[in-house]
Amino acid sequence: MKMISKNVLLRAMCMTLAGIAAPAVAQERESSYTVALNQDSFFGFYPTFSGSIPTGEKTDFTFYGIFWTKPAFGLNPTNTGDDLWTEFGVGVNFNLADGKLKVKPQIGLTNGALLSGGSVNAAGVVQGAKFADGVVPSLTVNYADEKVEAEFYAGYYAALRNRGGDAALDFLHTWTNVGYKFSDKASAGLHYELLSNTRNTYPGGSTARVYQWVGPYVQFSLPKGFYARFTGGADVESGNAGDFYKMSIGMTF
Repeated sequence: MKMISKNVLLRAMCMTLAGIAAPAVAQERESSYTVALNQDSFFGFYPTFSGSIPTGEKTDFTFYGIFWTKPAFGLNPTNTGDDLWTEFGVGVNFNLADGKLKVKPQIGLTNGALLSGGSVNAAGVVQGAKFADGVVPSLTVNYADEKVEAEFYAGYYAALRNRGGDAALDFLHTWTNVGYKFSDKASAGLHYELLSNTRNTYPGGSTARVYQWVGPYVQFSLPKGFYARFTGGADVESGNAGDFYKMSIGMTF
């Protein structure tokens, strides 16, 4: 019987020990892209997109955009759909708790006339929009496991151009929702949302809460990233009349 050389034996032992000591390689995350169509009783119709590109073991570079299509946002009543308010931003996403918790700070720019007042003629009439109309620092926190889903969002819309003028507005927009997953295809929960005008330099203007919405939501999801969510309920802000509703459909791929 042939004797095994010492070198061969040592190499075999080293390879075995290296295999035992080596940590399991984490599954590589892939880039993702989400497109959504949204409509609600205040903002009207606004398509959105968002993207995520892995940059580290637990971090992603993120970007997003919102096509605000409501002509009345900071523009004169005769506007026919040009100079619409547009938002674009970037940020970073932190994947925590084995990916169940995602914390995403972002910063965006708005372009238009809602926050800055836009370009105004001598008669005080808005004649057009401005690039970098406002800045939007925001924080989004999502949690999801087999049975629970939750989201928190807070964004501050601050005028960036003409901030010291007589037509600047700032807004705080925040919401929280928590739901239960009945299966991987259906969930439902409760939604709370607040929009508050925190700064108003218009002559004779004042700050006020625009709305406070409270109501249930239901969501249906399909395996390939398609989802549909409907939310409705009451506007509980004092002095406001009517209810609220919002619908979102989208796809992540």
